[in-house]
Amino acid sequence: MDVFNADEAGDINDLHRLLTPLVAEASAVYTDIPKGKNVASALAETYPGISRGQGRLLEVLGAGKAVPLKAIINILRVFKSPAEIRNMRLAGKLSGRSFTNAMRKSFTKEKDLCAFLEYEFKLQGCDTSAYVPVVAGGENALSIHYVRNDDILKDGHLVLVDAGGEYGGYITDITRTWPVNGKFSPAQKDLYQAVLNVQRACVALCRESANVSLDDLHNKAEHELGDQLRQLGFDVSGTALEILFPHHIGHYIGLDVHDSPGYPRTENLEAGQCITIEPGIYVPDDDRWPRHFRGLGIRIEDSVCIQEEGPLVMTTEAVKEVVDIEALAEQ
Repeated sequence: MDVFNADEAGDINDLHRLLTPLVAEASAVYTDIPKGKNVASALAETYPGISRGQGRLLEVLGAGKAVPLKAIINILRVFKSPAEIRNMRLAGKLSGRSFTNAMRKSFTKEKDLCAFLEYEFKLQGCDTSAYVPVVAGGENALSIHYVRNDDILKDGHLVLVDAGGEYGGYITDITRTWPVNGKFSPAQKDLYQAVLNVQRACVALCRESANVSLDDLHNKAEHELGDQLRQLGFDVSGTALEILFPHHIGHYIGLDVHDSPGYPRTENLEAGQCITIEPGIYVPDDDRWPRHFRGLGIRIEDSVCIQEEGPLVMTTEAVKEVVDIEALAEQ
């Protein structure tokens, strides 16, 4: 009881007797325990006692007392305090430095680059990795959540890395794409610059005064990517963009990589919210697309905090300009 600062403790088998008077006095009980007799979950299947406990608790609550908790928690979590933002900025700074250090080095295996980054996150000061990294060389980058990280990194190919560290319980989310040999080919450079142009345009709108939602930013990214790709000779008619850009522009971040699950992407972004901006282009090896771009997968992602009049890019230490990436390889 001292550890949890509890006033009173009781036997779980006496739940019905202990909770009934407390619930009777309450106007509402906030809980996300599933309602209904036929609620199934992997957890309940593994531990049947949980289902029985839920049933007893629902009996105690009675009709109309239970109020969903998830939506309230989402609102509380989606707005970050100054202290939370400081943690996320530090996680971004330390992780960004790790990315830049990785670009200085030469790797021949995905697993070696992955191991270096996970080590570097901790060396820089992060507590751990925020999630399983994606280290995808060549056409492996066409698989959005490629986490095997066990292939060869080949000269002349790009490597797409989606990774981040965690500090004080808060995560950062970064993606960078760079040439394995340190030098972009003309086609790689053109497609990379197209994605970077769109990313910059979307990041610039990460301010409360812009009156935009995540869905608005996604629509803008699709429109801008379409324009950029047309200039490079792509036919973007029909479902082209759904194939080339098959994921959303971003998501909320914080204590979790996909924070505040269920908070709508249709709501206008407000100061104190933290999101990712991550446009990408993934070109299948298909006659529909210009030959020199086939097999290229490029994504550029930063963690951004919404402010009233401008974005706070929390991962700026991870370089992303073509000239900077190539300069690192020459060092």
